[in-house]
Amino acid sequence: MAKRLIPTLNRVLVEKIVPPSKTTTGILLPEKSSKLNSGKVVATGPGLRDKAGNNIPVAVKEGDTVLLPEYGGTQVKLGEKEYHLYRDEDILGTLHD
Repeated sequence: MAKRLIPTLNRVLVEKIVPPSKTTTGILLPEKSSKLNSGKVVATGPGLRDKAGNNIPVAVKEGDTVLLPEYGGTQVKLGEKEYHLYRDEDILGTLHD
Protein backbone atom coordinates (compact mmCIF):
# COMPACT_ATOMS: atom_id res chain seq x y z
CA MET A 1 0.00 0.00 0.00
CA ALA A 2 1.28 3.46 -0.91
CA LYS A 3 2.31 5.69 2.00
CA ARG A 4 2.73 8.91 -0.02
CA LEU A 5 -0.26 10.86 -1.29
CA ILE A 6 0.20 13.36 -4.12
CA PRO A 7 -2.87 15.61 -4.44
CA THR A 8 -4.44 16.18 -7.85
CA LEU A 9 -5.34 19.48 -9.54
CA ASN A 10 -5.67 22.35 -7.05
CA ARG A 11 -5.83 20.28 -3.86
CA VAL A 12 -3.57 20.75 -0.84
CA LEU A 13 -2.65 18.07 1.73
CA VAL A 14 -2.44 19.58 5.23
CA GLU A 15 -1.39 18.17 8.60
CA LYS A 16 -3.33 20.04 11.30
CA ILE A 17 -1.33 21.62 14.12
CA VAL A 18 -2.59 20.45 17.51
CA PRO A 19 -2.14 23.10 20.22
CA PRO A 20 -0.44 21.92 23.42
CA SER A 21 -2.78 20.75 26.19
CA LYS A 22 -0.51 22.00 28.97
CA THR A 23 2.27 24.51 29.48
CA THR A 24 5.94 23.66 29.99
CA THR A 25 5.42 24.07 33.74
CA GLY A 26 2.59 21.53 33.74
CA ILE A 27 -0.45 23.80 33.94
CA LEU A 28 -3.38 22.28 32.05
CA LEU A 29 -4.86 24.62 29.45
CA PRO A 30 -8.59 24.79 28.73
CA GLU A 31 -9.59 23.30 25.40
CA LYS A 32 -10.89 26.61 24.03
CA SER A 33 -7.83 28.75 24.87
CA SER A 34 -6.20 30.31 21.80
CA LYS A 35 -7.68 27.78 19.41
CA LEU A 36 -6.43 28.64 15.95
CA ASN A 37 -7.39 26.24 13.19
CA SER A 38 -4.08 25.98 11.38
CA GLY A 39 -1.95 23.38 9.70
CA LYS A 40 1.26 22.72 7.83
CA VAL A 41 1.16 22.05 4.07
CA VAL A 42 2.60 18.60 3.35
CA ALA A 43 1.98 18.39 -0.42
CA THR A 44 0.25 20.32 -3.19
CA GLY A 45 -1.21 19.41 -6.54
CA PRO A 46 0.06 20.91 -9.80
CA GLY A 47 -2.82 23.40 -10.06
CA LEU A 48 -5.68 23.98 -12.49
CA ARG A 49 -5.67 24.81 -16.20
CA ASP A 50 -7.51 27.77 -17.67
CA LYS A 51 -9.47 27.67 -20.95
CA ALA A 52 -6.32 28.47 -22.94
CA GLY A 53 -4.50 25.51 -21.36
CA ASN A 54 -2.19 27.61 -19.18
CA ASN A 55 -1.35 26.26 -15.73
CA ILE A 56 -2.71 28.19 -12.72
CA PRO A 57 -0.43 27.14 -9.84
CA VAL A 58 -1.56 26.53 -6.26
CA ALA A 59 -1.17 29.62 -4.03
CA VAL A 60 0.66 27.81 -1.19
CA LYS A 61 3.78 25.66 -1.15
CA GLU A 62 5.04 22.74 0.93
CA GLY A 63 6.07 23.80 4.44
CA ASP A 64 3.71 26.82 4.63
CA THR A 65 1.62 27.25 7.77
CA VAL A 66 -1.94 27.98 6.70
CA LEU A 67 -5.18 29.13 8.31
CA LEU A 68 -7.95 26.59 7.70
CA PRO A 69 -11.74 26.89 7.70
CA GLU A 70 -13.54 25.49 10.74
CA TYR A 71 -15.41 22.96 8.61
CA GLY A 72 -14.59 21.31 5.31
CA GLY A 73 -11.82 19.32 3.79
CA THR A 74 -11.55 15.57 3.43
CA GLN A 75 -9.96 13.58 6.24
CA VAL A 76 -7.28 11.11 5.09
CA LYS A 77 -5.40 8.66 7.30
CA LEU A 78 -2.00 7.43 6.08
CA GLY A 79 -0.37 4.99 8.46
CA GLU A 80 -0.72 6.46 11.95
CA LYS A 81 -0.94 10.10 10.83
CA GLU A 82 -4.09 12.03 10.03
CA TYR A 83 -4.19 14.57 7.20
CA HIS A 84 -6.82 16.75 5.53
CA LEU A 85 -7.28 17.55 1.84
CA TYR A 86 -8.51 21.04 0.95
CA ARG A 87 -9.04 22.84 -2.33
CA ASP A 88 -6.66 25.75 -2.82
CA GLU A 89 -9.49 28.30 -2.70
CA ASP A 90 -10.75 26.89 0.64
CA ILE A 91 -7.53 27.85 2.47
CA LEU A 92 -8.10 31.17 4.23
CA GLY A 93 -4.48 32.43 4.24
CA THR A 94 -0.89 31.79 5.29
CA LEU A 95 0.49 32.45 8.77
CA HIS A 96 3.90 34.08 9.25
CA ASP A 97 5.91 34.66 12.46
